Amino acid sequence: MGASILLIVFLPLLAAIVAGLGNRAIGNVPAKVLTTGALFASAALSWPIFLGFFAGTATPSVTPVFDWIRSGSLDIVWSLRVDALTSVMLVVITSVSALVHLYSWGYMEEDPDQPRFFAYLSLFTFAMLMLVTADNLVQMFFGWEGVGLASYLLIGFWFRKPSASAAAIKAFVVNRVGDLGFMLGIFGTYLVFNTVQIDEILRLAPGMAGSTIGFLWFRADTMTVLCLLLFVGAMGKSAQLGLHTWLPDAMEGPTPVSALIHAATMVTAGVFMVCRLSPMFETSPVALTVVTTVGAATCFFAATIGLVQTDIKRVIAYSTCSQLGYMFFAAGVGAYGAAMFHLFTHAFFKALLFLGAGSVIHAMHHEQDMRFYGGLRKSIPVTFWVMMMGTLAITGVGIPGVIEGLPAIGFAGFHSKDAIIEGAWASGQTGASIVGMIVALITSFYSWRLMYLTFYGKPRWAQSEHIQHAMHAHDDHGHHDDSHAHHTHDDHGDGTAGYHPHESPWSMRLPLLLLSIGAIAAGFVFHGAFIEPEAGEAFWKGSIAFREHLMHEIHEVPLLVKLSASIAMLAGLGGAYLAYIVRPSLPGQFARSFSVVYDFLLHKWYFDELYDLLFVKPAFVLGRFFWRQGDEQTINRFGPDGAAYVVAMGSRMAGRLQTGYIYTYAFVMLIGLTAVVTWAIAS
Repeated sequence: MGASILLIVFLPLLAAIVAGLGNRAIGNVPAKVLTTGALFASAALSWPIFLGFFAGTATPSVTPVFDWIRSGSLDIVWSLRVDALTSVMLVVITSVSALVHLYSWGYMEEDPDQPRFFAYLSLFTFAMLMLVTADNLVQMFFGWEGVGLASYLLIGFWFRKPSASAAAIKAFVVNRVGDLGFMLGIFGTYLVFNTVQIDEILRLAPGMAGSTIGFLWFRADTMTVLCLLLFVGAMGKSAQLGLHTWLPDAMEGPTPVSALIHAATMVTAGVFMVCRLSPMFETSPVALTVVTTVGAATCFFAATIGLVQTDIKRVIAYSTCSQLGYMFFAAGVGAYGAAMFHLFTHAFFKALLFLGAGSVIHAMHHEQDMRFYGGLRKSIPVTFWVMMMGTLAITGVGIPGVIEGLPAIGFAGFHSKDAIIEGAWASGQTGASIVGMIVALITSFYSWRLMYLTFYGKPRWAQSEHIQHAMHAHDDHGHHDDSHAHHTHDDHGDGTAGYHPHESPWSMRLPLLLLSIGAIAAGFVFHGAFIEPEAGEAFWKGSIAFREHLMHEIHEVPLLVKLSASIAMLAGLGGAYLAYIVRPSLPGQFARSFSVVYDFLLHKWYFDELYDLLFVKPAFVLGRFFWRQGDEQTINRFGPDGAAYVVAMGSRMAGRLQTGYIYTYAFVMLIGLTAVVTWAIAS
């Protein structure tokens, strides 16, 4: 396993270096072949490791790479840890990344900077792999910051676009807030345990339960302080309520970036970290309560905003934020296996939805507003069906196992989401469970709303400025780009104005088809290993704090709780069908009748406006004050500007003495001689 894990981790780095440094010198195709091939090789090596743990034949291992830091009692060896938890993340990261690389062949075909883009993708994958294979907290922090850097580069890939640059900076700054908490948590953990080795920390953590530590001028529970500081880092990276504002704006990057970073991998780093350190969190009921509360609040908050978004990518972005909330409140109630199970299934169906949305955008000349779609299921049938699979997965379509002897069967999200809701109920957190049920209904509504607005109803393409511009360009120049759409010369009388979208190329469709397999089968095939009591204990092998008794109690929850997610899914489906198929005027009437609520949701609960008022504007005022009064009026005035003024005045005065006349110089010499003689006589 040692050689395999080294190749899995370092192949993407090698590909990123060659493609990045070679750039246009090696050309588009070699860069794409190298990076994509490296990721498919990593994925091919990752699946046997995961399946080995799934079958019970693999054992945890640690592969040393090199000695890294030695300073006093701090001794850090760069090592790659592989256990069941790591194996789950390996297949998620490498599989999604490989398919995103392949998808980008078609999506980024016209971009002049393809080698740079593929180098960034591979660099991100390497950093994420370093994070999940970390054997110590400092190494994890290296990967943590690496994915932050790669995220900044990918979000701002189109750096000449002001909104993309602003979104990249916003993501970087907001994540720095969370990273401060993560760093303080690492410092505090080292202070308490005198080590940053994860296995040592987890072994010693139960012994620190009940102890106190000085923090902010008072004594507090040691493990609560450490866990909450670490959780602040998770909140930033995984876009939880309060530090979530960067995630929707990150949609300014290319769609493959959204699928890779903001759906399947980077945003799950916080969930992974909490599960990796779950024995620490188990020692602090307060920390677990905070995790549950923040997760449930994020789950509800993001789902409500997704109800009113019109940008297809932003709907899916807020859906991601909401699903991350599910994962956190699952971890908060102690159902770490269910949290990782939802992370696993979510990676497939959310990457599928994002890449499917990219295929729609590609077909619609980069129009992202769903109000200008409609009737696309006949024009782009492959995209329609794969997005249908993703929607069935995220809304949790399935048949609950309520009849003795008949197992539950359904799409991926059905198994993992139900396990979270039932786990919250079984743990006594009925409030979180009820929030999960409500959010399941909201999720179903906005997911089917997306499908109905995009693929059903009458085409509304002619109303789009993007489409009109494309048609005018076709009329003016007599040519068009078949990779996006086909124009005909007749008007069909259905609002299409002779515009007919084309299906995406096979390099984009093939990843969608492969991801749809995961969206369909990942839940049913793997649910036993993740959440079933005996099978789960055997699978995880101590890599997380697996509460076997809780997994037993999940099967004993009331029948209504078992059916709740399915009832919510059907209610959301029916509501969306009524609002967007039967009575399309209903959403507009609702928005006018409840304009306060609609505006509140449309403005995303006014978090951006509030942060602008509390942080951005005061920061600009403070910065302007230090600029004007500090730099210009103080430092420059008495520093470089003052010195320059003294030199200039001295030069001017000295210049007046340099008249060029001999008698002037003789007179000055006489005065000097007289002064010297006078001083000599006086002394």
